[in-house]
Amino acid sequence: MKRIAITGPESTGKSTLAQQLAGYFKALWVPEFAREYVANLNQAYTLTDLENIARGQLRLQQQAEAQAHKILFADTELLVLKIWSENAFGTCPAWILDELQNQRFDLYLLMNIDLPWEPDPQREHPHLRQYFFDLYKAELERLNFPFEVISGTDEERFRAALQVIQPSK
Repeated sequence: MKRIAITGPESTGKSTLAQQLAGYFKALWVPEFAREYVANLNQAYTLTDLENIARGQLRLQQQAEAQAHKILFADTELLVLKIWSENAFGTCPAWILDELQNQRFDLYLLMNIDLPWEPDPQREHPHLRQYFFDLYKAELERLNFPFEVISGTDEERFRAALQVIQPSK
């Protein structure tokens, strides 16, 4: 089974692209666990919350992998949790770093920051988009994970992702 992670800074179209690709390939996609988790908090999130989010994301991914056949799309993955944790708390739990080292996707689609920022109560850093994009890119390179930067409008992103996933078509 081919596993494709869609990653990158906030408000870059990760969920949109994951849903589009899953629909096109008639495949499963793993939604972002953090959305619902954070929406149900009655206070600011903590480092413990980020660990719970990481565990929840892994659980959703494992459940989807058990049902998927040819291809699986992940709306987020542990690199997001690492960068989020280090930015918010100055540290990342060791077990997340260990899991990240062992995380294996066949391809990471790194979403560029060229879409307009979409305000959302869960989004925190509209003025740090380039900073975060650069962090994601550097981490993907450091980890030697295979990735492609995906840019443009939603439609252009979809076509670019298809070209990367199915280069012969």
